[in-house]
Amino acid sequence: MTEGLGVAEAKRRFSELVNRVGAGERFLILRRGKPAVALVSPSADAARVPAQRPIGLAAVAGALADWDDLDGFVHEVYAAREESRDRQPPELG
Repeated sequence: MTEGLGVAEAKRRFSELVNRVGAGERFLILRRGKPAVALVSPSADAARVPAQRPIGLAAVAGALADWDDLDGFVHEVYAAREESRDRQPPELG
C-alpha cells in the first residue's frame, strides 16, 4: 500500500524516503490533503513513462548530429559571409 505524507514531513524525511523507495516502497506526497507527487522507483515504472521527442534546441542538436557533411556546410557559410558586402542603405528623402 502507498503511504501518504505531507510536503513538510517528506522534506524532513527525504533521505529516508529515497532509501525506502529504493527498497521497493511507494509514497504519495500530499499538498493540502491532495496528491501532488508520487515517489516510486524508476525501475518499477520506467516502462510506463512515454518517450518524449526532444523539443527546442535539443531537437536541432539531434538533427545536426546525423548530418554527415556539417563541417563542410559550416565552412561554406563562413566563406560566403566573408565575401559578402553590406548593401547601401536606401535614401529616404
